[in-house]
Amino acid sequence: MENRLRHLIKDTNIRSIVVAPVPWFPLSRYVSEEYKAFADAPHEEDRFDIKVYHPRYLHIPKIGMIVQPFMLALSSYFLLKRIRQNGWKFRVIDAHYFYPDGVAATFLAKWMDVPFVVTARGTDLNLIPRYAIPKKLIKYAANKADKLITVCKALKDVLVDMGVSEKKVVPVRNGVDLQAFRPPEARDSLREELGLEGKTILSVGYLIERKGHNFIIEALQYLPDVSLLIAGTGPEQKSLLDLIDRLKLKDRVKFLGSVPHEELARYYGAADAMVLASSREGWANVLLESMACGTPVVATNIWGTPEVVSCKEAGVLVERDAPSISTGIQKLFEHYPDRNLTRKYAENFSWDDTSSLQKVIFEEITGG
Repeated sequence: MENRLRHLIKDTNIRSIVVAPVPWFPLSRYVSEEYKAFADAPHEEDRFDIKVYHPRYLHIPKIGMIVQPFMLALSSYFLLKRIRQNGWKFRVIDAHYFYPDGVAATFLAKWMDVPFVVTARGTDLNLIPRYAIPKKLIKYAANKADKLITVCKALKDVLVDMGVSEKKVVPVRNGVDLQAFRPPEARDSLREELGLEGKTILSVGYLIERKGHNFIIEALQYLPDVSLLIAGTGPEQKSLLDLIDRLKLKDRVKFLGSVPHEELARYYGAADAMVLASSREGWANVLLESMACGTPVVATNIWGTPEVVSCKEAGVLVERDAPSISTGIQKLFEHYPDRNLTRKYAENFSWDDTSSLQKVIFEEITGG
């Protein structure tokens, strides 16, 4: 979201502020590291010359899901009112993620008398609508919005199946920063610097079940000459370490922890393949980031992923199980694409088209 906004501002005459509410309740800092991070978030900050506000909204973990959109809207309303009184005459509310944010934007747009757009990003449409009340609120927000954006066509189909007018929904794919993510100038030297030998695959993402790191680890059983790097942190790390011990793969799997974007580009460029085993993804940016560094991918055939991995230069699509993933990796290595062609494919996904299409949408709903 940050990358999309940064490029929109850079490529157009649009200005923006960001309101990113954080959940709060009286003992939040004592519940978990995640809620402590929310409690410690600054009330306002500047990121890349963009003013960001973090109002607090009341949220009770595990039981607050139904009222979350209303609490979020209330906390944001007083801030938006103050922002307007201070001279910022904003014309559009651009909301990301349908629940709770998109639903909250429905109320805020009405109270502030401005049009609003909601962008669907993945689990907000392929998971949350399984719950009856959130599904009703999502449909309500979708029908009230002036325009809807999805990061892939697969998510547009979900909204249309919910009864939303097809004309109202515009797929606007994410892009990739082709300057930040590019092939390394001296790949062999980089691999030596990072201590990489032989075939090396990379898995990137939060360490949770949905990302499927366990399937990639299990696939190594069928790939005796392949090593795995895992970039990310999360609650599943201990169970993944236990799995590695159980399968006696300790010498072939390395956890990198949390890796900054600029450093991640080095690992993309040094790896022989990036593997993504998610169960749900709207539009996985890690796939394009890897390709932009010249590294093809192996990814589960879900949601918007086939729209990203659409040719042999991009990589291979697989089912979400260890045997299928191992077969896909073997297939990729047997018919390994020219890394220059992989990069060339990624160049079709710059942020320029994304920014232009967003501007058209905003001008349409504001009358220019």
